[in-house]
Amino acid sequence: MIIVFFLWNCKKDERITFEPIKFTSENCTNCPKVTINIPKALDESAISTTINNALKEEVISMLIYDDEIEASNIEEAIQSFKNGYLELKKIYPDEPVGWEADIDGKVTYEDKNILTIKVNSYAFTGGAHGFSSTRFLNFDKAKALELETMEMFKDSLGFQNFVEAKFRAQENLPATGSINATGFMFENDEFYLPQTIGFTLEGLQLLYEQYEVASYADGPIILTIPYKEIEPYLKLKMGF
Repeated sequence: MIIVFFLWNCKKDERITFEPIKFTSENCTNCPKVTINIPKALDESAISTTINNALKEEVISMLIYDDEIEASNIEEAIQSFKNGYLELKKIYPDEPVGWEADIDGKVTYEDKNILTIKVNSYAFTGGAHGFSSTRFLNFDKAKALELETMEMFKDSLGFQNFVEAKFRAQENLPATGSINATGFMFENDEFYLPQTIGFTLEGLQLLYEQYEVASYADGPIILTIPYKEIEPYLKLKMGF
């Protein structure tokens, strides 16, 4: 019994400790509404520093609207978003609808080698509707690096061909021929991987954003592939 507990405890210790942190804009009449909920890695390690910096940079990139502010933290990015709204109000003082931004991040996968954080965001800055997006931040825990999408896979062409076959099957497309036959909007009528790819408990998730390969009305197109099928293409070994 002691041995079992010791082994379980060792595995548990390999996971990174997180706490939720929240940022909100000031509550005032002429302020856009900003709500940010993201995890913060607490361990004093290189990978924790990498994760926290990547999340900070991701949030900042979503909020920057004032070119005169070079935001170095999330609070300054919120101020930039506010300044962008106030500048618009000067031009269109009768505009009744305010701006808002909602950003939410959570860990969707972790093993001894890989950690993934999914960041969902919604921003409204006027117009007919707001803009929603999803980003996966994937990390190599041992090297303390954020991974670019294609750094995660070997035989990139073979991987893309494999995913195309899975995509065609899911979307009831012919195995060969035009990828846009049923109304998709792949550029040059050629299949390509989405920008958003990450690890979840259900499998590797590939997500095409609204407008990426289909109309806004179609919403995001999501393909989730079980790990037993995707593992031959992965550079990093999965599991504890």
